[in-house]
Amino acid sequence: MTEALFGLAAAVHAFSAAVLVANLAYLRRRKPVSSGTPRGRLSVCIPARNEATVLPGLLADLASQDHPDFEVIVVDDDSTDGTGDAVLAAGDPRFAVLRLDGPPDGWLGKPHALHRASERARGDRFLFLDADVRLAGSDALSRLATFFDSLPAGSVLTGLPRFTGGGLLLVSQVPTAILTGLPWPLVGKVRSRALGALNGQVWMIDAGAYRLHRPHERHRNEVLEDVRIGRYLLEQGFTPVLADLRDTVSVRMYRNLGRAWLGFRKNAYLILSGRPVPFVLLWLLYGLAFVAAPLAWPLLYLSLYAQRFAADRFMRFPGWVPVAAPVSYLAASLMQADSFVNHLARRVTWKDRSVSG
Repeated sequence: MTEALFGLAAAVHAFSAAVLVANLAYLRRRKPVSSGTPRGRLSVCIPARNEATVLPGLLADLASQDHPDFEVIVVDDDSTDGTGDAVLAAGDPRFAVLRLDGPPDGWLGKPHALHRASERARGDRFLFLDADVRLAGSDALSRLATFFDSLPAGSVLTGLPRFTGGGLLLVSQVPTAILTGLPWPLVGKVRSRALGALNGQVWMIDAGAYRLHRPHERHRNEVLEDVRIGRYLLEQGFTPVLADLRDTVSVRMYRNLGRAWLGFRKNAYLILSGRPVPFVLLWLLYGLAFVAAPLAWPLLYLSLYAQRFAADRFMRFPGWVPVAAPVSYLAASLMQADSFVNHLARRVTWKDRSVSG
């Protein structure tokens, strides 16, 4: 039994290491740079609920952009902190605010907000950004748009931004999961639904394709709408493309570890299948490979640290983040268990709304 468990844990480490190496090589060839003039009009769609503290930063970045033709649609999703007023205060004629009274029955807030933004948008391409995003440089939109233009027809652009802010013990698990969990070089070659995903913080699609398939409307009640949309679009013949956006986009997800815990708690159970039995099996596998097995077989710590140093250095995290990797995996495992319990009890909320199934 002991040898079997070690073998299973070692296999997980070998898989994640191979995926990490492949993805880092993949990203080296997918980095937006300034080249040429973007074609057509770009619609930037931003969902915002009580984002008055972070939204002005993104609006200032957008106001400085050199893209020749773009519009910004901010959806104020029944905010109580003056989020919509921040758009008006920016005083930019390219910015519009759409005020909503919250989602109707059967919808969650973010899918509804972006669906409504898409109805108002008049661009040739839609760029979806979270309100806590920041853009690096006045050519950030142009870089994203020209890179999208360079992709094969039927591509959907998403990316790996730079992560800043607090709660890095948990936040660092996000790029680690993206870099070690999904083999992006295979996404366009093996058309398996399991390989579909998007990073909902930043993604771009042709407007005609969006209007034809209406992905937010189709996934109107999904907490993980970005993952579901990525799988859906892959099934429809589109290819999600992950780009290295560290020099173009940054995201300040959470102020501190407590907020990060609550934020990830709404997603973790759903990421690990969203069904009790598969969740428990995947949670046990995760805990075995990255928490328990290295304690019993210290050789696995070499693999754990090697992968985290490679991933965290790529993501430009502070030096203490990879050093604390064992604590990071333990915290993530505990948070996953907390997500499981609270989802089953239907106690998961976010921004004062229930997001439990």
